[in-house]
Amino acid sequence: MKLTILGGGGFRVPLVHEAVATAATGLTVDEIALHDVDPERLATISAVVEEQGARLAAEGRAVALPRLIATTDLREAVTGADFVFSAVRVGGAEARTIDERVALGLGLLGQETIGPGGLAYALRTIPVALEIARTIAELAPSAWTINFTNPAGIVTEAMRSVLGDRVVGICDTPIGLVRRVGRLLGADLVAGERGAEVDYVGLNHLGWLRSVRLEGTERLPGLLADDDALEEIEEARLIGKDWVRADGALPNEYLFYYLHTDDAIERITGAATTRGEFLAKQQGDFYLAAAEADGRRPEARAAESCCTSPLDLWRETLHEREATYMAESRDEERREEDVAGGGYQEVAMRLMTALATGRPERMILDVGNIAAGREDAPASERIVPELPADCVLEVLCEVDGDGVHPLPIAPVELGRLGMMSTLRAAERKILEAATTGSREAAWQGFATHPLVSSPELGRRLLEGYEAGHPQIAALFSGR
Repeated sequence: MKLTILGGGGFRVPLVHEAVATAATGLTVDEIALHDVDPERLATISAVVEEQGARLAAEGRAVALPRLIATTDLREAVTGADFVFSAVRVGGAEARTIDERVALGLGLLGQETIGPGGLAYALRTIPVALEIARTIAELAPSAWTINFTNPAGIVTEAMRSVLGDRVVGICDTPIGLVRRVGRLLGADLVAGERGAEVDYVGLNHLGWLRSVRLEGTERLPGLLADDDALEEIEEARLIGKDWVRADGALPNEYLFYYLHTDDAIERITGAATTRGEFLAKQQGDFYLAAAEADGRRPEARAAESCCTSPLDLWRETLHEREATYMAESRDEERREEDVAGGGYQEVAMRLMTALATGRPERMILDVGNIAAGREDAPASERIVPELPADCVLEVLCEVDGDGVHPLPIAPVELGRLGMMSTLRAAERKILEAATTGSREAAWQGFATHPLVSSPELGRRLLEGYEAGHPQIAALFSGR
């Protein structure tokens, strides 16, 4: 079995490799192809992964070390793949800093996936994602594509126009939320222990856990009424215990940016750097130090890193990265149990295993509102009847050898439906702009985002991103 990882020079790739090498779910992968457009970063992560494999084998933890291929040729990487993980970042971390600063310069939220920064990220990413989808359709038509590329909802929606139901989006934030609740109740809610029934609905980075039933009894109201229980749920601490109690649901942590926008902007602008600037420096330093430690930059070998291996450097950097995640939303250091709360690589492996072996699994995924090819079916057959058939939603699904099957949910309340539809309408204008080169559509997308809501600011955002991103400027110039 061949697994292709696009964005193979990315920082989180060793997490996936470890899950594969230890066969955490019992699935054996024979070959991993790492693809990246940056050969230096690809070489660094390859070195980390190779060292990781050797250590796992020495520790007796490696069940089946896959053969590793590293390439900058997309077609070589994709050909013959059984599964494709797509985790690309067009423009790198440096482009993220532009996404953030252009918005902040106009008094708006500057964040990677929320607000205008997320739209700019989508605008330069969708053309690349579509090219990837077309390459997969040509060279690995039976492959399952698992999309990690943010903003995952609208990028997955774009890729579905080529790959249909064989592309699924994935995010670890809703899994982290459900796991935290499950710890309090003493059950693995996603796996369905003790007859668990979970109702989670939304878009990527805009969702809510609305119901948790164990052995036929609804447990969420009791949790919401218990201050001590809410103290153990990171999302409740971020958003506010009184609010989640009043709302009757536990939100995805990214709702912080919608419900506390002014506070988020103040905290971000009050920090020495934005999150993107922090990561650009942190990861830039890591890649340089790891190259020195690997002997690929002997002329610049730093004394402090001469005895530290690429894998050890990666682990140290990873912990700092995870511990400072969404730091602007917290008044305290992140708790260790929350740092390890998501685990997107584990979810991805469980998804692969279910599809490959037919052993059923349940997980929260980004999927179409109705199966591809059934867009003409009655609205009553959609997951959320009020939204378009091809809209990608984030819901609990059952996965087996026949594919991904969304589980039923309760009707979506008007307020939540309004937030979902307004956000996706803005993102769809960005999708239109990315596929047609329409500058007017991009302007509409920026202007109508719920955290912008201004034609004038929308125009200025578009002008700022055109000036800062060559990919966006080229999109509207026809180059």
